[in-house]
Amino acid sequence: MTVAPNAARPLAGVRIVEISSFVAVPLAGMTLGQLGAEVVRVDPIHGAADYRRWPVTDAGTSIYWAGLNKGKRSVAADILSPEGQDLVARLIADSGVLITNVAGRQWHSYDTLTRLRPDLIHLEVSGRADGGTGVDYTVNAGLGFPMVTGPAGLASPVNHVLPAWDVSCGIYAALSVVTALRHRDATGQGQRISIPLENVALATAGNLSFLTEAMVNGTSRERIGNSIYGQYGQEFTSSDGASFMIVALTKRHFRDLTELTGTSNAVAALAETLDADFTDEGERYQHRDALTGLFADWFSAHTASEVSEALSASSVLWERYRTFAEVVADEKVTANPMFTKLDQPRIGEYLAPGLPVAINGDYPRAVPAPALGDDTGGVLAEWLGLSETEIGRLTDSGTVR
Repeated sequence: MTVAPNAARPLAGVRIVEISSFVAVPLAGMTLGQLGAEVVRVDPIHGAADYRRWPVTDAGTSIYWAGLNKGKRSVAADILSPEGQDLVARLIADSGVLITNVAGRQWHSYDTLTRLRPDLIHLEVSGRADGGTGVDYTVNAGLGFPMVTGPAGLASPVNHVLPAWDVSCGIYAALSVVTALRHRDATGQGQRISIPLENVALATAGNLSFLTEAMVNGTSRERIGNSIYGQYGQEFTSSDGASFMIVALTKRHFRDLTELTGTSNAVAALAETLDADFTDEGERYQHRDALTGLFADWFSAHTASEVSEALSASSVLWERYRTFAEVVADEKVTANPMFTKLDQPRIGEYLAPGLPVAINGDYPRAVPAPALGDDTGGVLAEWLGLSETEIGRLTDSGTVR
């Protein structure tokens, strides 16, 4: 499958080789591809560890793999054989950019590849800075977040479903490649970039003050369920069982919430009783349970439709909790220009997101993901100038698929 280059995209003309599996690096490669780069994902002959990862179709095709490899080209090679390694090394040298999370392989290390391409941009995502292995959920377990996720009073850890560190790492990786390309354009020099997944998580926890709070105040963040730390935010349930997340960040938000729920006088009386100033966000947070008790009656006395209509007419920040099945039928997907119909071979037609960034008002559209090895012949011919005879020999020998 040949992906047509788009000259209007910022990275048009850039070639990238990706050797990866799972989330962070595949996301980085897909993002760079959506920005205009030509990204070739190189996998072992029978696919990397994520090629059949769930969810899958009834026929066993990975929906997951297709989602993170849209718009790439696929080369399948015997990367355990010297000839396969040499072939992939030549592709990397031709492109000038390698992104990978398959660490510890001497044949595609920075030191080895820069002998072929001195200005190489070589980005490697690892598990931990000390060289140890780690994935999103093991990194997260050692960071503190599972101990503050979940209902208040719960003693056991709760993992969040979103692989937040993988996603953050993927975006950091894409950003790093873009800055390295600019550096190379300006100086002619490549760069060796290392991104430990654990460091991404630690940096984020520090930047958001979770770690700093423990260092400075000597306290760890408390587990508060669906409340929002330091602000007033809470889940409420309507009379017909729908759940809503309500957030009041500003004085205006909070005033509108009290007026909407008919609790202005009760809130004023509560403030006087507690000697509290509810114009202060910290005090709203400290007394959140008492405030929630006042607001909850209004929500439980109104249907989801009535709650939605009333909230829509106010400044209060809110959203109804929805399932994934409900979201895909909502206009935020069906009428969103970021989503376009994609006919993905082996999976079917569905609405797929492109890049969540509009460039000059245009969202780069989603392009189908390849099947394993779909582009092996084309890439070898276009990038390395191999003839049909040479490609046939490599295929017959099992060096490529």
